[in-house]
Amino acid sequence: MALLIGLSACQSRKSTASCAVAVRPAAANTTIPDRPEKLSFAPLEFHPPKPELYRVLLAAGPVAYLVPDHELPLVNLALSIHTGDWVEPEGKEGLTDLCGSLLTRAGTETRTAPELEERLAFLAASLSSGIQGAQGSVSLNLLAKDLDEGLAILREVLTSPRFQPDRIELQKQHMLQDMQQRNDESSHIEHQEAGFLAYGENFWDNRHQTAASVAAITRDDLLAFHKQWFWPSNFVVAASGDFDRDAMVKKLETLFANWPWGGTAPPPIPTNITMAAAGVYLVDKEVNQGRVELLLPGIMRNNPDYFPLIIMNDILGGGGFSSRIVNRVRSDEGLAYSAGSSFPGGVYFPYAFTASFQSKSRTVAYATAIVIEEMKRMAAEPVAVEELENAKKGFIDRLPRSFASKAQVAGVLAAEEFTGRYRTDPDYWQQVVPRIQAVTREDVQRVAKKYLTPDRLVILGVGAKADILKGDPAHPVAFTNLVGGKFTELPLRDPLTMKPLPIGESPASPK
Repeated sequence: MALLIGLSACQSRKSTASCAVAVRPAAANTTIPDRPEKLSFAPLEFHPPKPELYRVLLAAGPVAYLVPDHELPLVNLALSIHTGDWVEPEGKEGLTDLCGSLLTRAGTETRTAPELEERLAFLAASLSSGIQGAQGSVSLNLLAKDLDEGLAILREVLTSPRFQPDRIELQKQHMLQDMQQRNDESSHIEHQEAGFLAYGENFWDNRHQTAASVAAITRDDLLAFHKQWFWPSNFVVAASGDFDRDAMVKKLETLFANWPWGGTAPPPIPTNITMAAAGVYLVDKEVNQGRVELLLPGIMRNNPDYFPLIIMNDILGGGGFSSRIVNRVRSDEGLAYSAGSSFPGGVYFPYAFTASFQSKSRTVAYATAIVIEEMKRMAAEPVAVEELENAKKGFIDRLPRSFASKAQVAGVLAAEEFTGRYRTDPDYWQQVVPRIQAVTREDVQRVAKKYLTPDRLVILGVGAKADILKGDPAHPVAFTNLVGGKFTELPLRDPLTMKPLPIGESPASPK
């Protein structure tokens, strides 16, 4: 008997609250269509899991999301820690990276680093950690039968890391090697300079480590930083796998009980962003293809315009091959292999709008002009009904992917807790579909007019200056004139100090 099967977030029949499946027999006399586009399907019905089903406030302070999954005899445990680059002491940039990397790789009070690695390998367990941006993380994956020993190791790592001196020096060498390669790839230069242009030279997320700052970090600095931020009330836990929920609650209570110290509540994350003045900025880098990033001020994710904006951006450049920028720049003109745009809602500060692509140096100016043209068209006229419906349907159809496994369920819900949205908008995931469905053509055009403002554009190019400025003889567009003739050449930065070099000067080779 023929079956019509709807999209599902399930990976097994044992999945319960986190997924929904629509399965119904087709009518017996249904004729098979002669064309794929004539197929019809029942509307997707997916109901994201409610956080309250999995949320537990532990006595020691952490909030935990526990999602049992008996499909495999494995347990996944992930801790998110409220710490990050914004609390690094001045002059010790790189401390968060060093602490995050070494916490689980440089031994404990009772085990040297090799002994810890050997025991984890014997258990076939994975234990890792890191600190990036505004979040620290520690994760443990192991067989369910070894959970008690794994939690004992995790407790020792969290409360008494060894920060073995030889591992500190080795990691510092790796960090120095990475620094020396900062100017090797134009993609790294683009990412780095776009950050400075979008948020300002003095913004906390633009405080990069240097050779001097890493050299200044001591083992005592690592111990003090760890003790200040790694304590139970500063954690959010996501656990999934083969365990009994009540038993796991008891194990986590034991894990975090009687912590040897109390920590410090982290200060608010600074939001003092300053976008560069509108204009065209260019970094001269001798490469075959130029990279371009167009920047505009962004929004926070709780902005009332958030859902109209993500639909607008999907149509403009975020929707892959169906989006306008991709169709014009890649498909119609053949100027770039990859192109697109992004309008994310900021979690802690407004993340900038970006549109980006790569193209041959001579066609950089023409391709940029096309992107600007599509941005202006988005604001000048309503989108087509079909464009709107395809964008909305795409978001709704992709929604179950965020909850495709029990580990994803735990991770997504823990992230809502960690970033504070559960507190301010606890029904966010239940409201995603109706909020997307409510977006109209008028909403899309309204937010395009409001936020896609050509007079505020900051355009960054990274590539061969001479060829980019020559332009394409078939399309006489001057790169320097794209934003009212405001043009600035940016220097490369010394990779070890991050200080700007004289225009035209390359950094000396490391000795």
